[in-house]
Amino acid sequence: MADQYRLLNQIEKKRQVLIYVVAKEGLTSPLAVQYSQELDDLLNRYDRLFTNNTTAPTSFIQA
Repeated sequence: MADQYRLLNQIEKKRQVLIYVVAKEGLTSPLAVQYSQELDDLLNRYDRLFTNNTTAPTSFIQA
């Protein structure tokens, strides 16, 4: 549970920094793109850790 809160805290901090950078430098600035990608990585980590992906690949499904 502590890992979840730590990751959510990182996500929120990165989101706030991204909003600030976009307001100051624009949506397509290199720094905004960098922070956006870092936020995407954090969100993907959260998704992998805390969602239940139990769907089998279609190549393993037998008719």
